[in-house]
Amino acid sequence: MGHSTKLPALAAILAAGILAGCSQVIPPHLLPLPAQAKALLAKKDMREDAPIFVRIFKQESELEVWKAKADGRYYHFKTYPICTFSGSLGPKFMEGDLQSPEGFYKVAARQMNPKSQFHLSFNLGFPNAYDRANGRTGTFLMVHGDCKSIGCYAMTDVLIEEIYALAREAFAGGQKAFDVQAFPFRMTPANMKKFRRHEAYNFWRNNLLQGYRAFEETQLPPKVDFCEKRYVINANFVNGPPANAAAACPKYEPLMVKAMPRAPISRAAGAGAPGTNVANRPATSAASQATIGGGGMFGFAPATPSVAGFAFRANSRLSR
Repeated sequence: MGHSTKLPALAAILAAGILAGCSQVIPPHLLPLPAQAKALLAKKDMREDAPIFVRIFKQESELEVWKAKADGRYYHFKTYPICTFSGSLGPKFMEGDLQSPEGFYKVAARQMNPKSQFHLSFNLGFPNAYDRANGRTGTFLMVHGDCKSIGCYAMTDVLIEEIYALAREAFAGGQKAFDVQAFPFRMTPANMKKFRRHEAYNFWRNNLLQGYRAFEETQLPPKVDFCEKRYVINANFVNGPPANAAAACPKYEPLMVKAMPRAPISRAAGAGAPGTNVANRPATSAASQATIGGGGMFGFAPATPSVAGFAFRANSRLSR
């Protein structure tokens, strides 16, 4: 009798131990979103599997994640402190210069690395067409964990796990690729004036500033093209997109996108800041709008179950 009463208790202890052991061996790339992140998503009325958009600011050492809502616009979800990055303000030029890149990049599921030597990572896709047209070189430029950087943006392991999970769920929800905008600083008029004598100022003014303002005004990731060795933002090419980033730009018209509605008090308080006092622009055609915002201006893929087991194919070319 005494022996039989001990068996259930022993079984319970063993079961608890097994469950605890299982919870400890979940690989980092399969970890669910933390409870606090889930609560914040619910508070902000955001879906876990909604598309994401990322901005990086060197001077402020911050990485922002924005999430799409049903109106197609992106709303701020959370700002994460960057643990460290390589180099200083200014773009990356060549392999080995230990400089973190600045520019506009896209990250697809194949660029996610669950087996990174820096805990978890995703490849920014440097060099992009602009970088290549300007002779810039480099490989394995990542956002990753481990708080160590060799030309990358490094987060703590805990933070990269959360950011990775947000990307994983967005891919599971149907997003094909998310945009990453990497800036030297928040490109306000005050900052542009402050850094006007920096050697990279012309690059910032002629290539990055328009993309920064486009998102500030619309809260839609801008359409980015490449020609004449420069970025071209929100352009509607009349006879098709540029075939060569180094060649002359084909004929194009501005892709008109309606600015994000702002409350009058916001416009008054933020006078002079990009996007705070810009009158609404005429909306473009539905066909043109569909090229902005990650696959559609309004709405996104139907809800799918959150899948903590959604895995990415390990890519040996993205070994860092």
